[in-house]
Amino acid sequence: MATFPVKRMRRLRYNPLIRDMVRETELSKNDFIYPLFVVPGKNINKPIKSMPGISQLSIDNLVKECKEVESLGILVVILFGIPSHKDEKGSEAYDPEGIIQKAIGAIKAEVKNLLVITDVCMCEYTSHGHCGLLNGEEILNDETVELLAKESLTHVQAGADMVAPSDMMDGRVAAIRKILDENGFQKTPIMSYAVKYSSGYYGPFRDAAESAPAFGDRRSHQMDIANGNEAMREAESDIDEGADIIMVKPAGPYLDIIRRVKDKFGMPTAAYQVSGEYAMIKAAGINGWIDEERVMIESLTAIKRAGADFFLTYFAKDAARWLDKNKR
Repeated sequence: MATFPVKRMRRLRYNPLIRDMVRETELSKNDFIYPLFVVPGKNINKPIKSMPGISQLSIDNLVKECKEVESLGILVVILFGIPSHKDEKGSEAYDPEGIIQKAIGAIKAEVKNLLVITDVCMCEYTSHGHCGLLNGEEILNDETVELLAKESLTHVQAGADMVAPSDMMDGRVAAIRKILDENGFQKTPIMSYAVKYSSGYYGPFRDAAESAPAFGDRRSHQMDIANGNEAMREAESDIDEGADIIMVKPAGPYLDIIRRVKDKFGMPTAAYQVSGEYAMIKAAGINGWIDEERVMIESLTAIKRAGADFFLTYFAKDAARWLDKNKR
């Protein structure tokens, strides 16, 4: 007769109530930040083909969407704008009457219990699709930083609760902190895309935000996918410049980086489950190759288990409904 060890790990797995009791990582609606894409016009709800279930929305429909988000118990959204006009300087990004600035005001007027974060970048607003001002094909760092700071100020003046610079220009967090403080917004936090890799997982987002570069790529400012130690330096730099929350993007392929950032700095840490991650799960689910709901929850749990305190995810509404359905 076989002899078994005293330690049997399965003892805590047989009973579902015991499994729940010893579960180490729990998802919560407080974990979710829901990305939204806003466009000019009225009564627009334009589905994004590469992101099933996600649409570009005009401000009237954006407000309706925010009301639904609030009703589901999701507390936070982040806004991405597609302007009516693009130019080389991305001027609508920092126009007080720009699409994002108007959207913030509309949400704040009608949805009272929702935290509104804004993405701060130039790529959606420039005619060339790059993240800043150009000299030929070179992206200018310091000149771009000045405009990012200006953009952030107009967002906060419009009512944004938090700004999230995603451009990966050097020094932009310090510049944003300075302009906000000088204008009386010392209490407004900055969530920095501190560790943003030059990733192939962003493809569907560029459909959604209409921000694909007209030439070249973004490897001159976004991080090399092979580098981990550099991620620590990037995060430390943004913390030193005044970032209140630091983010790792993408999430799923960089769980090791999320864990390293959290362990090293102990800062509030965000992650972005990006469009490509979402699209792959959605496509496989639609084709019946995976159990979409199960994989959705598994992927989000992995991000939280890796150390993220909260995360941007296009699954936020679906995950909130799953949590309601599976209340314990």
